[in-house]
Amino acid sequence: MKRDWRSAARKAISRNDHRNVLAGAVAGLGGAIAIGIMEWFSFAAHYPLAVIPFATSIVLVIGSPDVAPAQPRALIGGHVVSALVGLAVLKLTGPQAWAAAAAVGLSILAMYVTGTFHPPAGINPLLVVSGNLPWTFLLAPVLAGALLLTAFSYLWHRWVRRQPWPRRWL
Repeated sequence: MKRDWRSAARKAISRNDHRNVLAGAVAGLGGAIAIGIMEWFSFAAHYPLAVIPFATSIVLVIGSPDVAPAQPRALIGGHVVSALVGLAVLKLTGPQAWAAAAAVGLSILAMYVTGTFHPPAGINPLLVVSGNLPWTFLLAPVLAGALLLTAFSYLWHRWVRRQPWPRRWL
């Protein structure tokens, strides 16, 4: 039984095309706006955008808003917990490459234990340890950015998508 893959692909595209393209365009617009806002804040705070760890969080929260790691507890808590782990490891070891790797592993454990698992936050301890960042990094950009991203996501999903978000706050 030979199956024509082109025919199957055409059927799949015609079945989902308009809805997927529209959803993707809306999600892409939301991500672009959020990154633009983060770019403005990075300029105002004198932090390069590459040091602000929210691009992947934006993709997750805008593109998959119903999954557990995209909920506010994980979004805010995951970033704060992982940055705290990075800062603690940096204080204990200094800016060593092995310490940055250990900090990422420990932050995964800490996010699981605290119920704040947010995969994009795994970059925080790497940035903190390898960049020898100060404790103020925890407040700005991490906490402030996570709160702003949560507020943006709430408004985006409620006003633009007309969908409830979050599923739960805590």
